[in-house]
Amino acid sequence: MSEILAIPPDAGSIPGRARALHLIARPEGPLTTEIFRSAEVSVRPPGPGRVLVRTEHLGVTAVLRERMDASSNLPVAPYSLGEPPVGPAIGTVVASPDEAVPAGTLVAYWGPWAEYADVEAGALRILDPRLLPAPEYHLAAANGATALLGIRDIAQVGKDDVVLVSGAAGGVGSLAGQIARRLGAAWVIGTAGSAEKCRWLVDELGFDAAVDYHQDDLAGALREVAPDGISVYLDLVGGAQFEVAVAVAAAGARIAVGGALSTQQAGAPWPRLDTQTAIMKRLTVRAYALAYAPHVLGEWPALFAGWLAEGMVYPHTAVEGGLDAVPQALVDLVSGRYRGHVSVRVS
Repeated sequence: MSEILAIPPDAGSIPGRARALHLIARPEGPLTTEIFRSAEVSVRPPGPGRVLVRTEHLGVTAVLRERMDASSNLPVAPYSLGEPPVGPAIGTVVASPDEAVPAGTLVAYWGPWAEYADVEAGALRILDPRLLPAPEYHLAAANGATALLGIRDIAQVGKDDVVLVSGAAGGVGSLAGQIARRLGAAWVIGTAGSAEKCRWLVDELGFDAAVDYHQDDLAGALREVAPDGISVYLDLVGGAQFEVAVAVAAAGARIAVGGALSTQQAGAPWPRLDTQTAIMKRLTVRAYALAYAPHVLGEWPALFAGWLAEGMVYPHTAVEGGLDAVPQALVDLVSGRYRGHVSVRVS
């Protein structure tokens, strides 16, 4: 884990003390800001092989909430109490003994909820500030690569595919639908949690259709917009939507399972696979995680830049308010307030 640092007061413009947010309790019920506490910390300058980074943007994603539980099914450890949560971050190097990462370098890293972070130099990604329109665009890397991996490599979307994306108004889903279109999909459908979000998917992101998953007859609504069935389903939420997708799938459909938010966030039952239907329809179901295909993360920035130039939309909200705004931004995210990606401007 990255350590929180501040360096001696005689080190120029770097303060001798820095602020961090600590996780002080496990969530019980709906997430609240009460389980976080601000702290002042001070430590030494970075040692060999490490650099001191001033945090400028922190990404806020649903997986952060999942890691606050004492145990989860994620392939990473839960957060420890009394320490800052860590997540995607963008910042500028302010002190470095490593000539390959000099002061002033814009970097992406997995860092703490803190104003400054001491990070292993080899764990940084040096960013080209000219590649994307603003630094926070680089925070789409993990979500974008997850979407790309599921749509391109796992489901292998191509010409004439009818693609359904669940959780389409979220950080991964909002990009996945647009990627499917760019890979030749004939028809792209998204599910979201409100009529307003469904309109946004169609009007702003270019989905062909969107369906509110709260309605009683979700299968019927999907059959209306995909009368011949879906050939690809990117599952980001699990639960009842997975079961409905199997029911409306066309013969030979491919299902890429990349998330289970309905269970992890809302406690919905784990979905059941109707094996008889799967056999009769010759369905392919493949689960995946970006952790097992990190090379896709390296592909994303250049692809993203090209697609943005062609008109892809990066749906995101940059929350102001500094470090203190991070807990509320996460609460708002998991409660469904935001669409697309969310980040907090720390400095």
